[in-house]
Amino acid sequence: MITLLLAVVSVLLGTAAWGDPSYTTIIMNIRLPRMLAALILGGALSVSGYLLQVFFANPIAGPFVLGISSGAKLVTALAFIVLMSGGFHLSSLELVIASFIGASIVTFAVLMISRRTRRMSVLVLAGVMIGYICAALTDFLITFADDQDIVNLHNWSMGSFSGMSMQNVGIAALLTLIAMAGSMILSKPIGAYLTGEEYARSVGVNIPLFRFLLILVSSLLSATVTAFAGPISFVGVAVPHLMRRFFKTSKPQTMIPSCFLGGAAFCLLSDLLARLLFAPTELSISSVTAVLGAPVVIVVLMGRAGRAHE
Repeated sequence: MITLLLAVVSVLLGTAAWGDPSYTTIIMNIRLPRMLAALILGGALSVSGYLLQVFFANPIAGPFVLGISSGAKLVTALAFIVLMSGGFHLSSLELVIASFIGASIVTFAVLMISRRTRRMSVLVLAGVMIGYICAALTDFLITFADDQDIVNLHNWSMGSFSGMSMQNVGIAALLTLIAMAGSMILSKPIGAYLTGEEYARSVGVNIPLFRFLLILVSSLLSATVTAFAGPISFVGVAVPHLMRRFFKTSKPQTMIPSCFLGGAAFCLLSDLLARLLFAPTELSISSVTAVLGAPVVIVVLMGRAGRAHE
């Protein structure tokens, strides 16, 4: 074990001059990109969920619950099939663009529903139904796809950080960095918005522009995750609540970075469990995050129901 640890450290430091040469290939081309992807994309998904919770003033709003991840999955799957069947290679940036379009369409639909009803249960149910519709359409597309496309789509649609390259990690990191910078710029208006829409307007927040930017940043984060790792459930819902409980604050200056770090740790742990629990069989990342994250959502709902009856 110690020998293996020393080999890993020496490879990362670029001083590996002994041992099995395959260590360098495995660590630098397989393990390191996967670990970095779990950290970056896990953090991005958590922040996306936090921003959606702020926007909809809904404690269980999140990319997966509201069907946003499923919409991104549908359009990305369509791009997979149409372009790859025509012999075109789908680049990482094109994947993100397709995913962003899908996420934006579903976000707009949920936004329209939220304007017609203020009931949290109706909004969440509508998001779940939209997610089911998108999932059904995705399955329909896969049914008529070529065999090679089906294999690629199946592996991606189950949710996984495997198969990542350092190029993918670099693009995901750049997009996440841009979105995180936008989130921090919006942190002060978010703080005012949490106090109340009227208060935010009274201190000079341009509410329509603020909402547009909030949805834009959240959709970019969610689309980046879905494009590279597929749909991942409950991270965007559970982690913000865990961070809120841990730090005992809702201040965005604290919540945004803490959600990123918490989501990164949550997904890294989930990915480790997905690989090791039933090795050599690997679980989908969404299966693990659902088992770990769903109880958090249940506790949140039970807590709100208890306060409502007091």
